[in-house]
Amino acid sequence: MNDTAIDYAAVFQALPGMVALLTPGLVYADANEEFLRVAGRKREQMVGRHLFDVFPDNPEEPGANGMRNLEASLRRVLATGERDTMALQRYDVESADRPGEWEERYWSPVNAPVYGPDGSVVLLVHRVEEVTELIRARGGRGTAADDGRVGSRGRVLEAELYTRARELQELNERLRLAHAREREVALALQEAMLPPRMQVGHHRAAVRYRPAVGALNVCGDWYDLVDLVGGNRIGVSVGDVVGHGLEAAGVMGQLRSALSAASRVAQGPGEALNVLGRYAHVVDGAESATAVTTFIDFDHHTITYSSAGHPPPVLVHADGRVEFLDRATDPPLDARPDPAPRPEARTTYDDGATLALYTDGLIERRREDIDTGLNRLADALARHRKADPESLADAVLWELLPPGGATDDTALVVVRL
Repeated sequence: MNDTAIDYAAVFQALPGMVALLTPGLVYADANEEFLRVAGRKREQMVGRHLFDVFPDNPEEPGANGMRNLEASLRRVLATGERDTMALQRYDVESADRPGEWEERYWSPVNAPVYGPDGSVVLLVHRVEEVTELIRARGGRGTAADDGRVGSRGRVLEAELYTRARELQELNERLRLAHAREREVALALQEAMLPPRMQVGHHRAAVRYRPAVGALNVCGDWYDLVDLVGGNRIGVSVGDVVGHGLEAAGVMGQLRSALSAASRVAQGPGEALNVLGRYAHVVDGAESATAVTTFIDFDHHTITYSSAGHPPPVLVHADGRVEFLDRATDPPLDARPDPAPRPEARTTYDDGATLALYTDGLIERRREDIDTGLNRLADALARHRKADPESLADAVLWELLPPGGATDDTALVVVRL
């Protein structure tokens, strides 16, 4: 391919199907030529106007609900950031040439998000297949003798198809309501099990928590920040329980609480993980769970750390040098039958350094070596190291997570030292 820039505006207008762009306020931002042609509207009649001012429900049809169904779909896309495919809709359209006259239309819409630089939905792609002629064609074409019979059968098929589509949409709506109720319960549970963000005194830290795409907004990844006894010290940990949803979140809550308690009485992070490993043996669902914990001593500028099968923390020194804390790595929590102490190591830092702990959802990608993800993380942390922890955490997530969200859960903790 040559270096000629692609005119995406021209491509949009030339798309063979009906496609329109809507703002989050459901105002038309643009519509391609096919959309205008089939809808029977001019561009100036649509762009800048609200969707339902251009296409209201048919007031002569008491059971009309196309507007309500379409708005619900678009609102779901805005709320979830996920594409929504609608069931077949009857959505009558007022004639542009004959105001007050309504044309019976059948549409098959799909709505999808367009993301902005900050990951929010900035536009909605509204793609429509008009199937009115297909519905009408079910009336068939035959001889004069059987025209009435075929036409009658076609109308029965049309009615049945439309009825089944309505039933499917109503069933989907009930499922979405049930899912929403379950999600509310899950979120309340998640918030109760994770520690408050402001638990490390005056130290500057940022935490981020991103469930996998399609999850209930709950997952098995966790983080913990605790004040340690003796001196100006804190413990920072992250962990990962296999799986998603409420079951994984329940196991996560047990392990996080156990490590939080162990860290407050243990002599070091290795001993804390050793206690947690013994506990994991009796927790159903903790199989292959991983964790890493660091004890930060701000008076002596040291970090003592230990890992149970978890990706290494990243220490970015003030001069930009990156150090992976990987000299005290051990198997996952439940993978050691013997009670031997887990290893721990220590490193030093200068003022202005940054420590990042994370789960594998931030760095792992299918068909990609893990070192590629680690290098990508190290590069992002080093380039943004002078930003405050909150801005740094946002920048890392923006650069490393896919635009539509990751397929695995992600937790990230950033501490300015």
